[in-house]
Amino acid sequence: MPVYVWKGKNRKNRTIKGEMEAVNEDAVRSRLLKQRITPKSVKPKPKDLLENIEFLQPKVETKDIIVFCRQFSTMIDAGVPVVQCLEILSSQQDNPTFKKVLKNIKDSVEGGDTLANALKKHPKVFDSLFINMVAAGEAGGILDEILRRVSAYMEKAAKLKAQVKGAMTYPIVTIIIALIVVAVILVFVIPVFQKMFAEMGQSLPAPTQIVIDMSEFVKGNIWYILGGIAAFVFIIKRVYKTQKGKYIIDDFLLKLPVVGILIKKVAVANFTRTMGTMLASGVSILEALDIVAKTSGNAIVEEAVLDVKDAISEGRTMAEPLVESGVFPTMVCSMISVGEQTGALESMLTKIADFYEEEVDQAVDNLTSLIEPFMLVFLGVVVGGLVVSMYLPVFQMAGGIS
Repeated sequence: MPVYVWKGKNRKNRTIKGEMEAVNEDAVRSRLLKQRITPKSVKPKPKDLLENIEFLQPKVETKDIIVFCRQFSTMIDAGVPVVQCLEILSSQQDNPTFKKVLKNIKDSVEGGDTLANALKKHPKVFDSLFINMVAAGEAGGILDEILRRVSAYMEKAAKLKAQVKGAMTYPIVTIIIALIVVAVILVFVIPVFQKMFAEMGQSLPAPTQIVIDMSEFVKGNIWYILGGIAAFVFIIKRVYKTQKGKYIIDDFLLKLPVVGILIKKVAVANFTRTMGTMLASGVSILEALDIVAKTSGNAIVEEAVLDVKDAISEGRTMAEPLVESGVFPTMVCSMISVGEQTGALESMLTKIADFYEEEVDQAVDNLTSLIEPFMLVFLGVVVGGLVVSMYLPVFQMAGGIS
């Protein structure tokens, strides 16, 4: 349906304006009069020339979906029909991309689709985990409860992701700044000293000569160096997109001294939180494992989870293949085994997730405290070494005069 922009006066004779979706202008005027608003002007909303250019549209963020789930859950709990909920939520949405998605979902549900099937048409916004949990909620008649669980799960997952991202951002930014500083010194500062030393006409100390040679190399090959860095990043990205390349890189990351431990803890927290939430929501264990494997983000963890799925299909327990994978700690496997034997697997997985999320907090703090002194030493040695190398001839000349 077309959208109209209207302007009118309310009961207090104040001018107000807004937007409304309706069949025609008369329908808008009629609806406004029912709301005790006297319409002054009703016009079709002008078309946005950029709305069909996908990459220029804002992305749907995790926080948008979390707020949507909370509001949707509250409205369903209050007895508001699903179609009406979607209409209200789409009209209130500030993000134009998400607004359009919610309108399409409302139209699909109004046309006879289930909510899960309507969500499936937008895989870039709603992942398989979200869709399957909604399907389980619809089947069990507990959609409001499922949406609350989904929003809680997404909040915890977003928090975990932000912690890891924050821990990784600091060293990367520091290294980039250090490289830029070194490049500026080599390309712009060193040549000034080089010219001054050439006018002196005396032999230079070895460290100074090495730095000058490095400066000349960087100046003469700056575009080749930048091109090489860009090519290296491009190749790594291309390799990571292949199944074998992703497996090799993920295996290498898991074996790194400090980062590998953090990645393992994040993987355990994600696995247990996702599995616990899905099982508690009524999703079958095999379907849950399949979704967890696809959303793990690590090829080694994905392989371990798929092995668990195959083992359960053959009648084995979940704990045995997890032990064999070598990715999951013994304590986690033992607790899962106890959960399987006592019939309390969902609650046990939630307890493990809570514990490992705290472990991730601690690991991030440890990583940050370890990186800070290393970065300071790195910057001090590199930048300080360049500066001292440049002043050595000055010290040498001063010593000769004395």
